[in-house]
Amino acid sequence: MNFFEHQEAARRSSTRLVLLFTLAVAAIVGAVDVVVWLASGSVEAVVAASLLTGAVIGLGSLYRIASLRGGGAAVAAQLGGTWVPEDTRDPALRRLRNVVEEVAIASGVPVPRLFVLEQEAGINAFAAGYGTADAAIAVTRGALDRLNRDELQAVIAHEFSHILNGDMRLNIRLMGVLFGIMMLSLIGQRILLHAPSVRGRNSNASAVLAVMLAALVAIVIGSLGVFFGRLIQAAVSRQREYLADASAVQFTRQPAALAGALKKIAGLHAGARLEDRAGAGEVAHMLFAQGFHLAGWMATHPPLLERIRRLDPSFDARQLQALQARWAATPPDGMAEDLALGLVAAGDARPPPLPAAGAEVEGAPPTVARQVAAPADDDYDHAHALAASLDPELCALARRRDSAMAVLAALLLEADPELAGRQRALLAERCGPALAEQAQAVHERRLAGLHPMLRLPLAARAFPALRQRPRPELDAFLAAADAMVHADGRVSVFEYCLGRLLQVQVREALDPARHARFGRRKAPGVRAEFATLLAVLAEAGHPGDPDGARRAYLAGLQRVLPRDHLPYAPPAAGVQALDVVWEPLDALAPPAKQVLVEALVDAVSHDGRVTVAEAELLRTVCAVLHCPLPALLSH
Repeated sequence: MNFFEHQEAARRSSTRLVLLFTLAVAAIVGAVDVVVWLASGSVEAVVAASLLTGAVIGLGSLYRIASLRGGGAAVAAQLGGTWVPEDTRDPALRRLRNVVEEVAIASGVPVPRLFVLEQEAGINAFAAGYGTADAAIAVTRGALDRLNRDELQAVIAHEFSHILNGDMRLNIRLMGVLFGIMMLSLIGQRILLHAPSVRGRNSNASAVLAVMLAALVAIVIGSLGVFFGRLIQAAVSRQREYLADASAVQFTRQPAALAGALKKIAGLHAGARLEDRAGAGEVAHMLFAQGFHLAGWMATHPPLLERIRRLDPSFDARQLQALQARWAATPPDGMAEDLALGLVAAGDARPPPLPAAGAEVEGAPPTVARQVAAPADDDYDHAHALAASLDPELCALARRRDSAMAVLAALLLEADPELAGRQRALLAERCGPALAEQAQAVHERRLAGLHPMLRLPLAARAFPALRQRPRPELDAFLAAADAMVHADGRVSVFEYCLGRLLQVQVREALDPARHARFGRRKAPGVRAEFATLLAVLAEAGHPGDPDGARRAYLAGLQRVLPRDHLPYAPPAAGVQALDVVWEPLDALAPPAKQVLVEALVDAVSHDGRVTVAEAELLRTVCAVLHCPLPALLSH
């Protein structure tokens, strides 16, 4: 399956899960009603019990989901994850960050926040969050110590597939619903725990006994509900793990690396185990491998040998026994393996040349659509080129919490001194003179000669650090960036793209739960929005050439709305006309988004060339519509 098919499958899975858990909750309420009816024979009591049970489950679920509104970082922090700073000097953490940044660039998504579970010796990892803007990846210390670079990249690619395929938002909702069902048992346990002291102060023994029996019933029914809920959760999780393994191989083109990581889990004593600390069991279905002792129908992951054999059909139990014996004597050292294999971190090699403006788009539109969230070998080559071509000191500034804003503001500063002065004044007015001076210094010393194709990748490096700033500062910076973009009364394609990406990255990270949804709209319902988007893209790619723009527009329209006759009419507002199209287009169902991406590629590639403006706009459209686009330009 490609990205859009995964998304559609995830949407259907979400619907099925809602139905299954609704039936589970209804069964729990029904069981409570039966007990109450047998005990009281009162219809009023049954109705009250139904309302109370439903309220307990509903409020418990809402409470748990609300506690996770912070997204992936909140989940990782609750499990004791230690944040990995962007400027870390620890070799293992630096290697981890290099690997994650490389996969992020290749797949066209923002770099997620990184955490390490320092106390965990087992090899494991998980991704959490509602979407790409708030995603977090956590890996265990065992994974850092035992896996070599290729194996670590395969594990990270597996987690990226969960981010891209819509699994994470399902995982968080599963955590919320299961917690709500568990509330019945928790309340019953609390009542039984305090019942002896209540009984000692209360002479009405029969009333206390009735309360204790009710608490016992709540424990039993709640436990049964959790049991069946976890069965559903485990069944869904097992199937998604096979898909994530397949996606990881698609990402890295190295099945042996993923198989190697799984073999180390199977061959080492620590395996993938996690300490069963409070709340850890909630994320069992989110892990890279089985982290707890669960078997049969309750297992959240397929058997390790089965996963390995799908990647390496020749592997058998005798080979596993040999690995276990060898590693019992001398456990593997991932960093030492890297040295022995001659592996280097991303950016150590000489970068290939970057594409110039006017490069070609690789592949036909359907082929490009299949590459969404599934980078190919050349996408990794381009990721290496981008990472290595950026000035290291400029990258360091972009990664740092205290200078990310300055780098982003510097990208918006114009070359004209008078206009740049007005922009600095607007920035100083909203964010302070220190930031304005810092942005000017970055612009003068670091951005001179920056390749146009590196502007958005550099901005993407700054987004994770930017999201760590306090909300009032972010609000002020977004307002300042918008004012800088409009300082001269005109908005270029690059200015619009960077401004829109800033809005998406910051707003979605501040309130990830609000933006976590699967679209359901069909293409015919957004004809006007399609036409506006195609017209803006065509005009941006053919400035001063209305005939060329018209041909590009018609090429895209033919794929997305072949039966409609919508004339080419470039909006008077230019690129700003796109402000009204984002929400309707993002609400499209995944299959419709696939056709939209193909139409955009048709419009861009109809003349066999792509300008920098077209490339930036195409990448921005895909990012805003949550369709991560790998590198498309040939060298």
